[in-house]
Amino acid sequence: MDPDITFRYEPVPEDCAAVRAIVESTGFFNPAEIEIAVELVEDCLEFGEASEYYFVFAERDGAVAGYTCYGPIDGTEGSFDLYWIAVDHGRRSQGLGRVLMRETEGIVRAAGGRRIYAETSGREQYEPTRCFYERLGFSRETQLRDFYAPGDDKVFYVKAL
Repeated sequence: MDPDITFRYEPVPEDCAAVRAIVESTGFFNPAEIEIAVELVEDCLEFGEASEYYFVFAERDGAVAGYTCYGPIDGTEGSFDLYWIAVDHGRRSQGLGRVLMRETEGIVRAAGGRRIYAETSGREQYEPTRCFYERLGFSRETQLRDFYAPGDDKVFYVKAL
């Protein structure tokens, strides 16, 4: 692990602004999606574990540089959703996403998780995201045509732990 990275697992109110800034910095998400990312932090702050949203915040130089949000899938035995993984645009291509996923996978495995599911857009802009998942050992499971919008498919990935 990068000695300059520290992990934190409990959100604090300031994380709402940090998550907003990180997700906005990527240039990938529309305003509604950005609000959803922030709402998940707010739900966790308000409802704690009952929200079933869990976080790994990676901090470098005293600031949140990236994060994951994940949670168990109700009605399953050991399946988890990866709701968000995002790294601040200025800190991309430094291995932080890989480190975040390794930490998240370890936590999920320790909680009895067997599989992690991730979904992303099929748009060309998301090709690096799809390659990222595949490099980390995720398998492309299926694709729903025109899910998000005409020409914007939803692509599902899964990784067995």
